[in-house]
Amino acid sequence: MADAKSPTVPKGATGVLVLADGTAIFGRGFGAVGDAVGEVCFNTAMTGYQEVMTDPSYAGQIVTFTFPHIGNVGTNLDDVEADNPFALGCVVRQDVTEPSNFRNVEPFDQWMKEQGRIGLSGVDTRALTRMIRVKGAPNAVIVHDPDGAFDIAALTEKAKAWPGLEGMDLAIEVTAKESRAWKDGPWKLGFGYGVGEAGDERPHVVAIDYGAKNNIFRNLVKAGAKVTVLPATATYDEVMALKPAGVFLSNGPGDPAATGEYAVPVIAKLLEADLPIFGICLGHQLLGLAVGAKTIKMHQGHRGANHPVKRLEDGLVEITSMNHGFAVDSDTLPANAKATHVSLFDGSNCGLELTDRKAFSVQYHPEASPGPQDSFYLFERFVAGLAKG
Repeated sequence: MADAKSPTVPKGATGVLVLADGTAIFGRGFGAVGDAVGEVCFNTAMTGYQEVMTDPSYAGQIVTFTFPHIGNVGTNLDDVEADNPFALGCVVRQDVTEPSNFRNVEPFDQWMKEQGRIGLSGVDTRALTRMIRVKGAPNAVIVHDPDGAFDIAALTEKAKAWPGLEGMDLAIEVTAKESRAWKDGPWKLGFGYGVGEAGDERPHVVAIDYGAKNNIFRNLVKAGAKVTVLPATATYDEVMALKPAGVFLSNGPGDPAATGEYAVPVIAKLLEADLPIFGICLGHQLLGLAVGAKTIKMHQGHRGANHPVKRLEDGLVEITSMNHGFAVDSDTLPANAKATHVSLFDGSNCGLELTDRKAFSVQYHPEASPGPQDSFYLFERFVAGLAKG
């Protein structure tokens, strides 16, 4: 690492990550050539880099993978959570090697190039992760230049000028542009996805897409629902016109308070209609805002597939997948909203349930992909409640 006062480019460096404080972290660029500015976070999952890169919740972010071997199983057409990657780029320890997996379609570095995403390898990701844990998630510019021509001072200014995620509505940029019926079930080895599994006889769930992962919809189908996906800007009347048995609020990127400017009034009216509601991640935060709670920007956020969460009703601990940089402030929950889950890492709120409405939500990702399957019961609970009317 080097600061802006000593920007000597090491021999062989073709990539750099420049933080807003002037710190320059050199390495070897891969994927697309160019630069991108955003917030640097870290993800502790040992698998699922393709799912991570295509998770819309990572819009505006550069992902540091703590697992050293990223790209070693290549990429395929199934392990994606959206039609396009949304993470701006990634930082990894080891160089991307030739893939070794029977499901591989093309190497990770080639996939990154085709998707217009920048990678940086040869970085001490442990040191970068510890820096983020101490100082918080920084703004930065990631650059890939095969000639190694970097203007560190100019890149530092670019990182400084980026406004940051606080106050930024990114859901509007990643949401589906039009409504669609979702039919596919979960993926099965050798068979792909369960195409057309959701029949009309099932209880109808309207899913509002603030930047949803596809595996959420697959899990709703697996649990027994029929799903229609609406854009983040869907109105109360547009939701109710579909005569839903229940409403799902999806995950997504950015500041929930900013997205809440248009989402919260709709959710509040859905609560008044006493429709069953289930929210995940950003959807959890928006539900909290809709009942009068506040959200806060976290110091480093939670991102990975190994986060322990305690279920307060019985003390059971679930190992969960997480990806969020904002959280509901438990101290601001109103009397009719009880906390149901809590992070065992830092005590932050990870779930809530309304006592006077059929609505609940969790901060983590019960659909995993990547991650453990401990929390699938939440989908079953939601759909079972719909079936009972």
